[in-house]
Amino acid sequence: MAKIAIMTDTNSGISVEEGRGMGLFVQPMPVMLGGRDYLEGVDVTHEDVYAAMRAKEDVATSQPAVGEVMATWDSILAQGYDGIVYIPMSSGLSGSCAAAAAIALDYDGKVEVADAKRISVTQRECVLDALADAAQGLTAAEIKARLEANGGESVIYLAVNTLEYLKKSGRVTPAAAAIAAVLNIKPVLCTLGGKFDNFAKVRGMQAARARILDAVRADLDGRFKGIPADRIHIATAGSFASPENAAAWQKQVQEAFPDKEVRYDPLSCSVCCHTGMDAAGLGLSVIAR
Repeated sequence: MAKIAIMTDTNSGISVEEGRGMGLFVQPMPVMLGGRDYLEGVDVTHEDVYAAMRAKEDVATSQPAVGEVMATWDSILAQGYDGIVYIPMSSGLSGSCAAAAAIALDYDGKVEVADAKRISVTQRECVLDALADAAQGLTAAEIKARLEANGGESVIYLAVNTLEYLKKSGRVTPAAAAIAAVLNIKPVLCTLGGKFDNFAKVRGMQAARARILDAVRADLDGRFKGIPADRIHIATAGSFASPENAAAWQKQVQEAFPDKEVRYDPLSCSVCCHTGMDAAGLGLSVIAR
């Protein structure tokens, strides 16, 4: 049986340290704070990112350096693995997936880059599917094919507390951000694997969270109707600086869907650079394992 390594990036919500305990490899995503470069979970934490935001420092992200990704792949293959399945964040949200796929061509089929069209809590679920597939003896190419075939069976809703950082990235205009701040308008965004699109605009975060719960109920009755309940996973995420606020969001979702075991993952540092603090997310995934 081939020995296949599974690798992802920290946008999955899986840290480098947690990945080691799970038997997978994790590429830390770059974060820039105040003009200095850091790697998530290596020399920067969520608390560092939130502190930079409070201090009004510039926060930004970039793709992993090609040389660093290749060095990780070379190290994995040197450990006796026959192949690697790399699961980066969705190609619809970053060019890092396409960049990885391009350099994988130099590895003679030993590295498969799976564009699973996911990020955060839904990306975590397809990583767990990949680990299960590898344990069952599937080849790297087979695992990639399964991930990409199932990748579209997910949705993420995200309520953003501030448009400041989306304004900086050019995703909303300064005028729209200013009006939203005055009127306390909170956008609810949605992605099915591509870019985040506007889903709704409501007054206040409490209403935004309620709108997310309504949307997921509608998805369960519509888009995901007929799928066995044990194959549908619901998880929360957020950029809460306060652990109490994170726990409150998880509890709210758990109470809305009592038949599910709802977990909470902090949004990755690089995602937080775009959402700002106190964003609340909810992901629904169809799992294959």
